[in-house]
Amino acid sequence: MTTVGLGIPRIGSPLRHIPDAAGRPDVDGLIDRFGRVARDLRVSITEKCSLRCTYCMPEQGLPAIARDDLLTPTEIGRLVEIAVRDLGVHDIRFTGGEPLMRPDLAEIIARSSAVAGDASISMTTNGIGLDKRVDELVAAGLTRVNISLDTVDRDHFARLTRRDRLPAVLAGIEAAKRAGLTPLKINAVLMRDTLDGAVALLSWAIENGCRLRFIEQMPLDADEAWVRENMVDAAELLDVLGSRFTLTAPHREDPSAPAEEWLVDGGPATVGIIASVTRSFCDDCDRTRLTAEGTIRSCLFGDDETDLRGMLRSGADDVEIADRWRAAMWHKQAGHRIASPDFVRPERSMGAIGG
Repeated sequence: MTTVGLGIPRIGSPLRHIPDAAGRPDVDGLIDRFGRVARDLRVSITEKCSLRCTYCMPEQGLPAIARDDLLTPTEIGRLVEIAVRDLGVHDIRFTGGEPLMRPDLAEIIARSSAVAGDASISMTTNGIGLDKRVDELVAAGLTRVNISLDTVDRDHFARLTRRDRLPAVLAGIEAAKRAGLTPLKINAVLMRDTLDGAVALLSWAIENGCRLRFIEQMPLDADEAWVRENMVDAAELLDVLGSRFTLTAPHREDPSAPAEEWLVDGGPATVGIIASVTRSFCDDCDRTRLTAEGTIRSCLFGDDETDLRGMLRSGADDVEIADRWRAAMWHKQAGHRIASPDFVRPERSMGAIGG
């Protein structure tokens, strides 16, 4: 394997993947110009959320998407089928906003599960309300969940999310465990005002049989308050955790996995760090993203979007949709370039794109 440009791996000869006159690469899967292959589909299904996390949502929430502009469960199911059957996707994850805000979530999961074959069906959620719906979601085909929890200190939680809902999140976590959605992964965004609670959060995760992953804050907040100099990075977190735990044998379970894992006190417990900013894994990115309005985004930090909803509603067949999807991914950018002086943050925030 050789590298080109920003250290992106190139697989084989680039001439083999030259697109045709319509901009479509002559390959079956979702390959880009740098040889990366997208096999992980993130599907945002709503912009609504029950929290207002400072690193994601503005206080008033995001502008509402008109109901007719949202993909329907049938449309989502059809795009999932195309992705799995024709484009080589093997992981489907539903995101938001907050996916539990969709009353038809169980139908979305059921329609997707019915056509997903061996692909996994998972969800990223804040857990609020999960205790009331987990059984129907598992029955529909949900196999895994990632739950966002940045702190187990109730006051810190309320300040960070602008909502006093920690007990509801913990109830959702317990419900997921009872429903057999294990190992349960917990996602925590690294913030300056909750760093002192990182040790307590990891201790809680180990005691409750959860796999904790810390995530460096990215410039995707709707308030545009992110400043690199104020960000808590992976190195600082490791110093804080190292004051209480012995962390050894850093590794990745899969080359394209975003989290680097450390054994905690010799294992078997682990803690993961997704260092999206300081230890970029763009070289091995394997994701393709579908927004709630039915557009394809090849990268969190790229504003280019390709409309598939219009194709669905105008009668395009599966072959045409798959070709459009391939062409969109072919033009995926090399990396996010956050460290570059000419970096331009994307117009959409994380809540509008989907995690």
